[in-house]
Amino acid sequence: MHPSQVTRAEAFKKLHERTGIFVIPNPWDAGSAKMLAQLGFEALATTSAGLAFSMGRADGQGGITREEALNNAHDIVNATPLPVSADLENGYGDDPEACFDTVLLAAKAGLAGCSIEDATGRPDDPIYPYDLAVERIKAAVKATRTLPFSFMLTARAENLIHGRPDLKDTIRRLEAYADAGADVLYAPGLKTREEIDAVVRAVAPRPVNVLMGLGKGDFSVDELARLGVKRISLGSTLARVAYGSFLRAAEEIRGKGTFTFAADTVAYATINQLFS
Repeated sequence: MHPSQVTRAEAFKKLHERTGIFVIPNPWDAGSAKMLAQLGFEALATTSAGLAFSMGRADGQGGITREEALNNAHDIVNATPLPVSADLENGYGDDPEACFDTVLLAAKAGLAGCSIEDATGRPDDPIYPYDLAVERIKAAVKATRTLPFSFMLTARAENLIHGRPDLKDTIRRLEAYADAGADVLYAPGLKTREEIDAVVRAVAPRPVNVLMGLGKGDFSVDELARLGVKRISLGSTLARVAYGSFLRAAEEIRGKGTFTFAADTVAYATINQLFS
């Protein structure tokens, strides 16, 4: 364990304890991490989708191995002095023991935290049964408590983005994850003020992460702060912005034979300076 990991982990914990809200954007490689650090963000989180896309794979179907995810996280940790939390999907295994082992490996990779979700990665059976889902978070929490420094565990309830618009069950799960000892609660896919408010109230005083950038129900930082949200993440959004610009440029070249997209690109010197 490097001394800087302890410092970063403590800084990450304090971000969740201080008054107010913060944004934790999601780079997908060392370069995007450095850009975000240069812009003044205080912490970073990896994105399983951004990593999958960068490797030419689909997200959420077991296309990325635990080793690949942790290697990517390690690269992002080494790119900046900021604390980093990793998106570790379902912990890379169905059993609680897999979650326990994955958390320990995440800490070994230099991370200050990670998230574990209750999505199985199987389209025909997308969400773990309630009792197993809770046991998995209990195992992840147990792993964090063996560590000699603060490690922020985020527990994710995935119903809303897997075709199960059951807010009552989602809140029931988040409450159980909070009771199990998760440090942060997160239900991607919340779309209305009422939904966000209900989640924040249900797990208070534990901090809540809200995902923005899905294109529906997006609120400003100030609006989410007034609802009591502690942390805002962006998931695959920044990666999709980058790949979307790339696709539109390539489509213009291929379809029209023109290059007008280049007028809006960031200058070579500007990007080069960020990495100097």
